[in-house]
Amino acid sequence: MYLTMNRFKVRPEAAAEFEALWVSRDSHLKSVPGFVSFHLLKGPERGDHVLYASHTAWESEAAFQDWTRSEAFRQAHRNAGGSRDMYLGPPELEIFDTVQALS
Repeated sequence: MYLTMNRFKVRPEAAAEFEALWVSRDSHLKSVPGFVSFHLLKGPERGDHVLYASHTAWESEAAFQDWTRSEAFRQAHRNAGGSRDMYLGPPELEIFDTVQALS
């Protein structure tokens, strides 16, 4: 399993707008080969921001790389730059390979 996560620092007054934006958008992920699951996670409020993380699991690094070069990726991110004022900086991408998995 290959996991990608983006961390977002969202201004507290924009948290509801941020959540609505994510819930209403079509990520196109379900049609992508190698996609396993997606979660949008809300973390703690830390004074000047609310921490969020998007968490996407893939079958492999190759599946993730293929997604980033796909038309589905371009469609899912076509409006990504329109709401920059809700963030305290750009998202932070983190990538992980599975060492151990329990289910």
